[in-house]
Amino acid sequence: MTDNNIADNAFALAIHGGAGTILRSKMTREREAAYHAGLRRALEAGRVVLADGGSALDAVSAAVMALEDEPLFNAGRGAVYTSAGKQEMDAAVMDGRDRSAGAVAGICGPRNPVLAARAVMEHSSHVMLIGESALELCRKQGLPFEEKSYFYTEQRWNALQETLAMRSSGADDQDESRKHGTVGAVARDRHGNLAAATSTGGMTAKAPGRVGDSPVIGAGTWADNETCAISATGHGEIFIRYAAAHEIASRMRYAGQSLDEASRAVVIDMLAPVGGSGGIIAVDHAGNVSLPFNCSGMYRGIVRGDGRLLTAIYDEPLVDFQIPERLKK
Repeated sequence: MTDNNIADNAFALAIHGGAGTILRSKMTREREAAYHAGLRRALEAGRVVLADGGSALDAVSAAVMALEDEPLFNAGRGAVYTSAGKQEMDAAVMDGRDRSAGAVAGICGPRNPVLAARAVMEHSSHVMLIGESALELCRKQGLPFEEKSYFYTEQRWNALQETLAMRSSGADDQDESRKHGTVGAVARDRHGNLAAATSTGGMTAKAPGRVGDSPVIGAGTWADNETCAISATGHGEIFIRYAAAHEIASRMRYAGQSLDEASRAVVIDMLAPVGGSGGIIAVDHAGNVSLPFNCSGMYRGIVRGDGRLLTAIYDEPLVDFQIPERLKK
């Protein structure tokens, strides 16, 4: 979806809850409604920040926190398990004003991994910290921690058992939701600044220590005011090898492509043929939004200054949910 009629002081926010959705045949009306509701809560969390004149960085952080708190999505509370039955979470943030960035990998404990990534950006001289070093920084900054029981969900644990059983038998049900899942947000604020944030639990039954594209700046997360902000979701190894997010920005900067042209060229023409199943959400310096994906679906949504919360899961049009006038600012 694109829009080329953006006022100079308008804002735009796009979110995703991961590509590789639950198979249509397994999606109930109740669960579908729950996914839409979760996406809308995240959109509203970011919208409030932007409507008040807040920064794109604060907006994407708020939106991703809401997604991390929702057990339906593979991040934070809903993170998947490694093959060893552990949860290892990755996250990143990037500020388009000066390309400041922070990322964490292989952590479990902080309630919101996206805040851990932001702590790295704002309270260290580094871009990425992993494991215990990242956790120590989070403790020093007073970030909220949770016990392992907080992050446990029956759905994710059962998915691990099923995946391990299929792996042992050599079967593969082609369910993309087992192979990748991420949450993310990109925004353009009223001041014209861009930001991106991405958070994930990784792949179900991934090898312990595996890190995907989400915390890798230029692969799964990118923001630069001159071009665009991007959060990716999909087969992380491919997105890393093709520097997917940076490739989109480079096509805009050097080839003069529009946001939608560059996004679709990378997701559809470059990544899909080499097994890079997934999608991206992107917003450019003018507030245009693009949400391409090359798989069964992508939990996604956008909101602008008019307050229309638009969400979708598969290849259907975005659903319009109008918030009450009294809640608009």
